[in-house]
Amino acid sequence: MVELIVHIDRPSAPSFTREQALARLLRRGDRLHQRGLRTSRNVSRWRLVLFLTALLVTISLYRLGDYTEGNWSAALFLIGFVIVAAYHNRLEHRIHRLALWSGIKRQHLARLRLDWPALPPCRPVAADAHLYARDLDLLGPRSLLHLLDTTVSTQGHARLASWLLVQPPDEQAWQARQQLVRELTRLTGFRDRLNVQARLTGEAEINGQRIAAVLQHHLHLPHLHIILPIQAVLAGITLVLGLGTLLNLLPAYWMISFGLYAVIFFQTDQGEELLEHAVGLHHEVEKLGTLLQFLERRARKSGAALTATCRALIEADTAPSASIRHLARVLHGISVKAHPLIHLLFNALCPWDLFFAFRLQQFQRRIQTLLPLWLDCLAEVEAASALATFASLHPSYTWPTPSQTTALTATGLGHPLIPADKRVANDISFARPGAIYLITGSNMSGKSTFLRTIGINLCLAQAGAPVCAQTFAWTWSRLACCIRVDDSLDAGLSFFYAEVKRLKSILQAAEDRAAPPVLFLIDEIFKGTNNRERLIGSRAYVRALATGNGYGLVTTHDLELADLDQSIPGLANSHFQETVSAGTLQFEYTLRPGPCPTTNALRIMELEGLPTDRPPQS
Repeated sequence: MVELIVHIDRPSAPSFTREQALARLLRRGDRLHQRGLRTSRNVSRWRLVLFLTALLVTISLYRLGDYTEGNWSAALFLIGFVIVAAYHNRLEHRIHRLALWSGIKRQHLARLRLDWPALPPCRPVAADAHLYARDLDLLGPRSLLHLLDTTVSTQGHARLASWLLVQPPDEQAWQARQQLVRELTRLTGFRDRLNVQARLTGEAEINGQRIAAVLQHHLHLPHLHIILPIQAVLAGITLVLGLGTLLNLLPAYWMISFGLYAVIFFQTDQGEELLEHAVGLHHEVEKLGTLLQFLERRARKSGAALTATCRALIEADTAPSASIRHLARVLHGISVKAHPLIHLLFNALCPWDLFFAFRLQQFQRRIQTLLPLWLDCLAEVEAASALATFASLHPSYTWPTPSQTTALTATGLGHPLIPADKRVANDISFARPGAIYLITGSNMSGKSTFLRTIGINLCLAQAGAPVCAQTFAWTWSRLACCIRVDDSLDAGLSFFYAEVKRLKSILQAAEDRAAPPVLFLIDEIFKGTNNRERLIGSRAYVRALATGNGYGLVTTHDLELADLDQSIPGLANSHFQETVSAGTLQFEYTLRPGPCPTTNALRIMELEGLPTDRPPQS
């Protein structure tokens, strides 16, 4: 019989890329899984053979009158069957763990390949009025959060999203966060086991808000400490009298005690409102207890940052996981309400609802103030683990460095949501606040993508993750974007007015000199109006930005704005350019200095067969 290896993740050889190493691990895992299934089938056959042999031998000995030998035979075969069954159960458990581990590794491979359909569906996050979430593809399907998210609780998911959306963070908190992420990056086994432990108890997401709401909901059950013992005594008396009646020892006195029990039952609030909310919650609580127990065992010996993060778990007088498991049993008892006939029978036999309402009250007093601390520990570890997985999958990405001398300087900067074989890296440098790049270029040349590249990497840096670059140094910055702007029928806003409101918010943010500088990313400034007014408004707006507490990039099709470098000392012109080869446009997506020397709108129209009223070009 084969013994399965539960943890088979080993450091890959330097000659292997991360993708190749994952593919190799998955092939090995599949082989082990198939071997385990074959062994399980063989053990199932041997169990059947053992049972039939035991039955045949034991019956034969009894028929021959050898009762002593028959008893010994039955006992020995029973012991052997129990041993084989225990081994089989253990084997099945390991096979299941290996299947879950393989599923996790397949998702990691999908993250590397940006294979979005192979990833779990993204969970929604409300951020409609956010200054950059939609512009930078941070939320929603095929977004940065979708790529990063490996969390299994609502708190973990919300914590990870908040690290991307609430920036810049407190510098001390950021340092502790990045230290935790770096530590977890090395602990591949810890991260994988955390996910396996979560999936062993089902696919249901841990909804910490729902669990906390049940514990914080006050039960209005006056005199419960008196009514519960009375009902318990009446139930016991009814049971004794009922047995006496059943054995024809007593008349039907049980009807009196049961009638009194029923009257009190129907006259007493059984905590119906709360019990309804708690039905079915035990699955999530069981999973929470499993994860907390895993963290309690591992946090002490995994690393200093993880130990500090889980201090509320490992320094508690009573293990939080034990309290949560007891709570799960109480909620499991409450969940009998989901089966009306069984629920009615149990309450007819004993004060079932009152007992579990009383037990729930005890837990409310004991852990309702501690539960938020435990959930916070889990959320912090989950979010950091998600960033650590991202770092582990991309060892070529660099850890960003806060700087006191430069606003932002990066080399080899690429977009993490673009496949590596199609990604083009560029360099960028902002020496100080007030620095502006005016980016010109043809349609589809990469201007908008470059804005998002800078913004999404700054989000990663300030979240505590590595960035898609060779080097990255920056000072704490507030992000503000005007890249995707939509009109709103509900709010009665035209596209141009929505754009103006967004640009106003960026300018107002740049006027605040007490806060960190603003990194503004503005795509096709004032594209919602005519050429003349766009040119006038753009000149005035860029001059105002240059005097504020901010730095950033502004893209435009208006080549007339290129002369602003003569009147704004901090402004530099750059451009993206295309080439025409064999009658087709080819884009390099490389940032070049100076204004764009070419345009391509008419060329694109001609290639698509639209009239342009200009002489044919060779």
